[in-house]
Amino acid sequence: MPNKSTFDPTLLDFDRDHIWHPYTSLTNPLPTYPIVSAEGVRLKLEDGRELIDGMSSWWTAIHGYNVPELNEAANEQLSKMSHVMFGGITHEPAIKLCQKLVEIAPKGLKKVFLADSGSVSVEVAMKMAIQYQHAKGQPQKNKFMTIRNGYHGDTTGAMSVCDPEGGMHHLFAEFLPKHFFVDQPHKRFEETYAQEEFAQLEQFFRLNADKCAAFILEPIVQGAGGMWFYSPDYLKKIRQLCDEHNMLLIADEIATGFGRTGKIFACEHADISPDIMCVGKALTGGYMTLAATLTTQHAAETICNGEAGVFMHGPTFMGNPLACAIANKSLELLLNSNWQVKVLAIEKQLKRELIPLANALSVKDVRVIGAIGVVEMNDAVDVPNAQKFFVSKGVWIRPFRNLIYIMPPYVIDEQDLKVLTSAMVDYIS
Repeated sequence: MPNKSTFDPTLLDFDRDHIWHPYTSLTNPLPTYPIVSAEGVRLKLEDGRELIDGMSSWWTAIHGYNVPELNEAANEQLSKMSHVMFGGITHEPAIKLCQKLVEIAPKGLKKVFLADSGSVSVEVAMKMAIQYQHAKGQPQKNKFMTIRNGYHGDTTGAMSVCDPEGGMHHLFAEFLPKHFFVDQPHKRFEETYAQEEFAQLEQFFRLNADKCAAFILEPIVQGAGGMWFYSPDYLKKIRQLCDEHNMLLIADEIATGFGRTGKIFACEHADISPDIMCVGKALTGGYMTLAATLTTQHAAETICNGEAGVFMHGPTFMGNPLACAIANKSLELLLNSNWQVKVLAIEKQLKRELIPLANALSVKDVRVIGAIGVVEMNDAVDVPNAQKFFVSKGVWIRPFRNLIYIMPPYVIDEQDLKVLTSAMVDYIS
């Protein structure tokens, strides 16, 4: 039974009247649910009710919440230093984190730039590509290719390579730089492409590659742009075409990295390595904001031999010791666990319990890969009512547009996952 709330209601009034939440109106705000603590896979509401978390706090909390090992890493680092500038200074947490990232990254990614958010890591990747082409004597290659229905973040450069029409940033179309968008890959993850099916893509490269520094994409899983899972054959072809047309390939692994799709990085499904890779979100297990952009020895040397002589970026909180220390422990927890078995078990259960929803008249499609389950509805979801329903069922699921989806922490057990999927079935049925 819920406890009598001791939460000051005036705080919620202030929140509603003064605080912007992500993609929420201040004149007609979506309801917010006050959380007072979190443990394992459960979020505790101020009235005492507990919700099983189906969102991993937007891809981040892969180990769940209030993790003793991560708490200990944070406290130990706090006792030494929480932050120092990274200009002219280095420290063990950052060095060890970069060592581990180079060790587990796709082949060839040897140089690491630490950033403070996923969007910033995308900005960094794009600037790397521009500086690379400028240093190669190709300053006219200053645009980007990408896939429609993609999403890469909310800062200006990142927005410019999100879908310009159907995406979240079309209102800024006249403000943003113009880039080149190819149709979304139409083959599903489990399907294969015949070579002749790439004719349009090859033509797209022939027409535009001379103006483009790089192709940026989310490998295998397009996230906030529509939760579409596409064929590894497409990713292989993009790698081939980038090589043929002297373009870099940027893999945005911010959402997909660290095991979410069943591989440490989604690029592994296609057995390719990008020239630049962005990681973030789950990097610290959801404890702090931190991201990284990795690139090759060749790209880094080319950039640093160019006109500027350095890479032109340097965030204030770059290499934050507290975030790096937690990230080190989070990666240790992941890599020393049986995460592959856990993710595969989640995938099997999601398929077993969600795929039958494809027969519902209101459902357009159901997709599952790794620890991601997506039900695409025919019509837009009434988010406030859906949220209220899910909370009443004891789960935290936040739909968007016409998608009801979950990506739970890897530590979730079969029973708790069943509660999540049953809530989805009940809402849709």
